[in-house]
Amino acid sequence: MIEATRFRDRNLAAVWDKVQGGERLTLEDGLLLFRTRDVITLGKMAHHVQQRMSGDAVYFVLNQKIEHTNVCVLSCRFCDFAARKGEARAYEMTRAEILSMLTPEIQEVHITGGMPPDWPWERYLGIVQAIHDQLPNADIKAFTAVEIDFFHKKFKMSIEEVLRQLKAAGLKTMPGGGAEIFSERVRRQLFNQKIGARGWLDVHRTAHRLGIPSNSTMLYGHIETLEERVTHMMKLRDLQDETGGFLTFIPLAFQPGETGIKPRDQFTSAIDDLKTIAVSRLMLDNIPHVKAYWVMLTEEVASVALNFGADDIDGTVGGEKIAHDAGAVTPMTLAKDQLIRIIRDAGKIPVERDVFYNPLQVHADRIIGKIPYLNSVPFYAMLDTGPFRILPVAPRRMGLLNRTGKIDAGLFSLMDYLTSEPPLDLLGWCIATRDQVKSVMLFSKEGWAGLEGKTIGITDDTATSVKLLNVLLRKKHGVRARFARMHAGVNDCSPYDAILLIGDEALKRNKTGLDGFELVYDLAREWYEWQKLPFVFAVWAAAPHLAVHDKEGLKQAIARSIEASEPDFVASAGLYGRALGLSDAETQEYLEGFNYRLGEREREAIRLFDRLLKETEEVRVERD
Repeated sequence: MIEATRFRDRNLAAVWDKVQGGERLTLEDGLLLFRTRDVITLGKMAHHVQQRMSGDAVYFVLNQKIEHTNVCVLSCRFCDFAARKGEARAYEMTRAEILSMLTPEIQEVHITGGMPPDWPWERYLGIVQAIHDQLPNADIKAFTAVEIDFFHKKFKMSIEEVLRQLKAAGLKTMPGGGAEIFSERVRRQLFNQKIGARGWLDVHRTAHRLGIPSNSTMLYGHIETLEERVTHMMKLRDLQDETGGFLTFIPLAFQPGETGIKPRDQFTSAIDDLKTIAVSRLMLDNIPHVKAYWVMLTEEVASVALNFGADDIDGTVGGEKIAHDAGAVTPMTLAKDQLIRIIRDAGKIPVERDVFYNPLQVHADRIIGKIPYLNSVPFYAMLDTGPFRILPVAPRRMGLLNRTGKIDAGLFSLMDYLTSEPPLDLLGWCIATRDQVKSVMLFSKEGWAGLEGKTIGITDDTATSVKLLNVLLRKKHGVRARFARMHAGVNDCSPYDAILLIGDEALKRNKTGLDGFELVYDLAREWYEWQKLPFVFAVWAAAPHLAVHDKEGLKQAIARSIEASEPDFVASAGLYGRALGLSDAETQEYLEGFNYRLGEREREAIRLFDRLLKETEEVRVERD
């Protein structure tokens, strides 16, 4: 917490009060933040928000940049990368050349490039399909909104059809490039052949509707005004309110190169870079991640930015040309070990991720896992972690990390407790429901009997809830259904007959509904009506290797936190609830519906569920 007396710029105190109260910042607030000279306090404000959202985690990815050609029909003033066909520096990569750049450890392939006048549509689809065939488990993040619009116009297909065909070939997400700055004034002066704000936003809106998440960007440090920067952020924030499809925001520092817009050596200052990161984190309250893109910032500034609101440092970025052709001074490839060192030096947890921010590896020890949902906030809001650091991670992923010894303790899903080898040690606390839960919900087109042979979509988050659903289907209703795993975030729900949602997304949809799915079932209520017992969704547990004194200290810290939270859940979780669209009264009522102590009835319910699981055919989950 930042004490009011610590503000050198007293104007920041009013903005901080808004942030603490969950009130959305305005254009005027954003301008005040940019103009302050109290940079340290600005950074502390942004860091506080970042920690609330992602704990001590800083993410990176093993990625390969593919810039398949620099031949481009556009002539943007700020671009030193593009070439005309026939120029000596022009290049066009073959499919074989592209595939030769890929290695098995790569998790993300990032494809952007020029827009040549003579490539057929099949060549683009072939690149995506060939990469997917060679690296079927890698995430393909391909083609900016400008490129998608180019395909739409050149090949006379709708934006939707372009994206559908790319998705069928293996595309999973879209990069955020091409947004530049959402200012018609700047567009006319610097990139008048490119789509403007409306076109860029419409492409991403369509992608999100089709279940393709994306990144978002802003190019700053050229001729834009501070007001244009803040307005740009607010337009992204508005679209995120509408679709929820942005994964991260990436401020891109302008690289002057030989553009003539600025002298070649006149880069953005470190202060401007850090301010832009911090203001981004404070303004964009609904975009989960902010990236310090070391390629453009330099690794030194990127490291400091990890305490100014950023929680992502991108990745190894092999093959990047665009920024370096414009004069970026960073090394062309930053090795994995170096990224880990930079993150550790910032006092953070290096987390190797996939494109959806699922943790794959954690390069640190003494880690407590945190389920990042409203129902767990009372445990963590006032938790003295002592020698441990907090890693927010969805239930299923926490179990995967536990199996590789990367989590020392945490609020584990019940399934991960039941299946852990060696067994986890219970710490006496849990998340259990007395009746309804409101945040483990099945949205269906059919009644229970009508789900026979139908397909149910489940998100990547769920570990226990899908098992509970299968037990209810098989043992209570005598129904067999198929399960297909979706990624967390935006999805195209049309292929499914029912959707299982958990956590905050289920809580929100329980209020608003899910289009096309008229029937809604609360799985905790279904269980209670059947067995007349609570259902235990998660338990506090510790790995057996953890020292006894550490376990005892953690037990006491959990007890202090929950006992401090219970008298007034709004005090500890009201801000979180308001971010989900809940009133304080709704947050209080929701959290009062849980039992946080692992008593005898909860233990009886665990034993019963374990027995039913063993009597029920194993869930087979297909990949979307």
